Amino acid sequence: MFSRAHPMRDEYIYYVYMMQSASRRALYIGMTNNLRKRVWEHRNHIREGFTDDYNCTRLVYWESFDDVANAIDR
Repeated sequence: MFSRAHPMRDEYIYYVYMMQSASRRALYIGMTNNLRKRVWEHRNHIREGFTDDYNCTRLVYWESFDDVANAIDR
């Protein structure tokens, strides 16, 4: 019989990132576990909101974390 005392959990890398507007007047800070997909969404205006309203399409910074709590704290 198999023990479930320590269930496997998905391992992710979490990213804190900054997107800048085309005019360079707005800066957006976000967090994701799929940076490539999320930047694509920003650049293609997939989701409505701040980055869509202010045309934040330029990735200017990112950091990676192996713990979600550390990424949130950052």
